[in-house]
Amino acid sequence: MQRKLRTHATNWLELAEKVEHYRRDLLESEELNQLRRAQGELKWLVREKADASKLKLGIEELEAVLRRTGGAFYPKSTLTEYVEFFLVAAIVILGIRAYFFQPFKIPTNSMWPSYNGMTGEVFVNTDDEPGFIGQGFRFVTQLAVPKRVDAPVGGEVKIPVARTRDGRVVMLPPRFLDGRKWFVIPTKLREYELYVDNTPVKFRVPGDFDLENVVLDAYFDGAESFPVEVDRLPFGQGVLLPTGKKVQAGDRMLSFDVLTGDQLFVDRISYHFVKPQVGDGFVFRTDHLTRLHPQMPPGSPKEQYYIKRLVGTPGDEMEIREPELWRNGEPIEGSEAFAANAKREGRYPGYRWQGDFEPGVRITVPPHRYLAMGDNSASSLDGRSWGTIPDKDVVGRPLFIYYPFTRRWGPAP
Repeated sequence: MQRKLRTHATNWLELAEKVEHYRRDLLESEELNQLRRAQGELKWLVREKADASKLKLGIEELEAVLRRTGGAFYPKSTLTEYVEFFLVAAIVILGIRAYFFQPFKIPTNSMWPSYNGMTGEVFVNTDDEPGFIGQGFRFVTQLAVPKRVDAPVGGEVKIPVARTRDGRVVMLPPRFLDGRKWFVIPTKLREYELYVDNTPVKFRVPGDFDLENVVLDAYFDGAESFPVEVDRLPFGQGVLLPTGKKVQAGDRMLSFDVLTGDQLFVDRISYHFVKPQVGDGFVFRTDHLTRLHPQMPPGSPKEQYYIKRLVGTPGDEMEIREPELWRNGEPIEGSEAFAANAKREGRYPGYRWQGDFEPGVRITVPPHRYLAMGDNSASSLDGRSWGTIPDKDVVGRPLFIYYPFTRRWGPAP
């Protein structure tokens, strides 16, 4: 008991000293003398190791004086204590974010299936669509947002597709529009068009969401690509691809949920002590990637954070021999994703030529720069197109997937 009171007495003396230093120009001379006298008496009791009853009386006397002289320091209102608590908490959180662990959301599927960007879960039948309670649960655990598209007329659902320069068949690109997130925050939206016979049906999704996999799942049983002969498509010119799905006016022609991308903590401190290793998940800023900016959607900020996989360090010689990525004359090692891509295993599509990387071309990573590529080579805009990353823009490596609450929750791969 006496030890506890001595600790309390010391705390009260520290508070009294603070009040004296900060308010002595504001206090009347009599008030200042009372404060100093109460301080002196309590200090003497602590120094002489007085018994508990005397310490308690000394504390109560000093507290009474502080109530009259403490101003904003004592007594504090509940509101003041809450404000101070949240200010301190905010400073601590900002410090941790800036120097240690930063939250980061995977924006696209360039690293899929290692990391998920926004994905879509398709419901082929209306009976499969979650009810009100189920949708609420999915929103809490996966931030799932429902998208339901109904046919305005009867007919066959058709998809606008075109052939790219590298011989792939893709959906025609959407329009990018300005929108609002949660009705307040400015954001970008994509506006897609599907068709019922020749009638366009427009709908919007988040700016980072790619509809192509949803369409393949909904109308082509999850095929890897659209079932059309490439040679029949003129380059860059869109055609309407029939899906075989017939609808009546008012029928559901497309139903899916937009699921949030993986949200993870990025370790910002390790690279201050160890060099980045080939195979690491690699988070960096895009401020100085001048070749990237013209390829970004209109209105996108230049200062963004990207995540790819580190494939080349200064001095490395890089080459793509589809589907393999080679480093310094050998197939690259350092990550399971490298081996999976080389074998086109599971959902890994293999590395593909793009941008600076053409058949037979070898690229050397310059000093003080790094080369990064996406694991989903077929759908990744990466170092093949916009070059290497200056070491000053390196942020860190992914550490832990903390949301959504799925089987992916846990240490980042």
